[in-house]
Amino acid sequence: MARALVLRHHDEDHAGLIGEALVARGFDLDAVMMNEASPTPVVDPYNLLVILGSKSAVYDHEVERAWFGRELSVIARAEELAIPIFGICFGAQALCLYHGGVVRAAPEGEAEVGWYEIEPEPGVDLDAGPWFEFHYDRCELPTSATLWASSPRAPQAFAIGRHVGVQFHPEIDDDQLRDWLETAAEDAREFGHDPEELLAVTASHVPGATARARRLVDLVLSHVGLA
Repeated sequence: MARALVLRHHDEDHAGLIGEALVARGFDLDAVMMNEASPTPVVDPYNLLVILGSKSAVYDHEVERAWFGRELSVIARAEELAIPIFGICFGAQALCLYHGGVVRAAPEGEAEVGWYEIEPEPGVDLDAGPWFEFHYDRCELPTSATLWASSPRAPQAFAIGRHVGVQFHPEIDDDQLRDWLETAAEDAREFGHDPEELLAVTASHVPGATARARRLVDLVLSHVGLA
């Protein structure tokens, strides 16, 4: 059985719809915490590394000293072993940064919180969405990256070699969003969302989001040679 290591950065995070899709495709998942209090995980026994989102910024030097520097070493080890990486939001930004790209705070008014359509590049078999977004930073991709999709505000999906990054959150369902909003409700309000209304909208999207997550996992696994 193929094995995937999932790096999460908060107690409320889990692989969600992406994890369900991977399990349905024969993967055994091990989710481990990656933060200042956790040991550095060992990626060697795995076939795939999945990196989830974080409230932190990849360009925050204090975060790098506390734990993100060790996460970059995990990425380096995966690269050394030719283990493909699927990065989600923060995970995509980590991939971008590691491979020589730049991650910055999004210009004022260009953060994305809520459900958004994206524009896949010609020939990329990726659903336009809607996908859930919750980010305040944006990638400036390295020259080694191939853009898969974008929005007017940010690159939304890309490949670097066998690795894939997505700025959106394909793992999200209303249960996970409810957990997030226990600590991030004010962030949603500041962006103009009523948390309960956002939860209701998210619940209505779950059937479609589940199907889109499955197709995305199929696309990623095909790209990385694990289909």
